[in-house]
Amino acid sequence: MAGLAPPPMGPHSHRQSRRGFRAECLVPGCASFRSTCGYFVFVEFSQELRSEVLTGQITVSFRLWRRRQVKPGGRYRVEAGQIEVDSIELVPFSSIDEADLRRSGETDLESLRRRAAHAGPIHEDTLVYRIEFHVVE
Repeated sequence: MAGLAPPPMGPHSHRQSRRGFRAECLVPGCASFRSTCGYFVFVEFSQELRSEVLTGQITVSFRLWRRRQVKPGGRYRVEAGQIEVDSIELVPFSSIDEADLRRSGETDLESLRRRAAHAGPIHEDTLVYRIEFHVVE
């Protein structure tokens, strides 16, 4: 984005988070994407899933977090688009059914386990966050 001033330096400036979020500098005119600190809040998805998220084919995500990182009603950037979280709940990995697998863009539980396990091992009784969302047009 040529012509923009460099981002202000502070606790959120250009920091990659371990939780799947990253903070970027504020672009004027995009106030709906701002978090309370004035920075964009992004939700990270694997590169191969992003287009399906943005077209609405993927509407559920499972995350292995220590604490909740999104809230119902919150809007988050995904590349050039935006999603809004409908619900978030803590569920055992073993409770994930076929419908949620399809809605998450995965073909089987093992591929979902591998994708979500970047933060640690996932066993059948491991609690994961089930996040339901929709694309905001």
